[in-house]
Amino acid sequence: MTRSSPASGLVFALVSASLYGFNIVYARMASFAGASGSAIVVYRVFLMLVLVGIVAAVTRSSLKAAREERGTLLLLGIATAFVGICYLSSVAFIPVTVAAVVFYTFPILIVLASPFVEGTRLTPALLGVVALATLGVALVVGPVFGGLDWRGLALAFGASLATAIQFFAAARCRRTGVMAKTFWIHLLVLPTAALISLAAGQLVPPTALAVAPFAVAMTIGGYVFGFVLQFLALGRITAVAAGIIYCTEPVVAAISSALILDEALSPLQMTGGALVLAAIIANVVLEQRRLKDAPLVPIAD
Repeated sequence: MTRSSPASGLVFALVSASLYGFNIVYARMASFAGASGSAIVVYRVFLMLVLVGIVAAVTRSSLKAAREERGTLLLLGIATAFVGICYLSSVAFIPVTVAAVVFYTFPILIVLASPFVEGTRLTPALLGVVALATLGVALVVGPVFGGLDWRGLALAFGASLATAIQFFAAARCRRTGVMAKTFWIHLLVLPTAALISLAAGQLVPPTALAVAPFAVAMTIGGYVFGFVLQFLALGRITAVAAGIIYCTEPVVAAISSALILDEALSPLQMTGGALVLAAIIANVVLEQRRLKDAPLVPIAD
């Protein structure tokens, strides 16, 4: 067992969110080439299981899940499957910028649900941060909703809802180590993702992903490192704090899509991105003040 450090949790969350921001841009590139989002999810989950097995064998790490957290791990596995499939599939129908911003309504869902799930007190300062982030999200989306494919919007919002569930569940899963969590979650995700992909008629052989090898590799790599850092973060900070930090992703995704995919950003969208970043900074300050005198919590890494 190690001691929980909120500061390191915030850093892990920030880096993880940035990796996810790059990840979705390359997922869109892969979809343009004909690689389906659900197929990528299946094979990246398989790769994650292989990597975790190798690392666990080399480091002799335990993959045992805490008995009292097995139900939570089951919920985490199901939620994680829907996050990946819905989010990566959404960019086949709508631009990355829109998909990322719709997806990142999940911090708002987390804050609104936190009094019922975690007993969090909604202070004026916290509500102000959420309002600022929400305004930034609205500006980034702006008028681009006109003529968008409803399937992409529904998939992105479905991923948002699943992520809110994932964050709450992960914040309650502190006794099981990150290696074990990663293994069991993905062991549950693999058959779920495979069945959904099969039902959608998108479960293709891995050779089919060779149509966009670089984009697929970047998508999978960003997910692998981002996922591990996400669960390191969620063992150290609350779901509310992490959720607001993860608003970094749509900003990173928007900038990356502009640079890599030539998806233009308007001044209004840039202003929205700046407001999201301001909300993140304010959230970090509030979280640091709240936890300044709080005792460190034992967690399993």
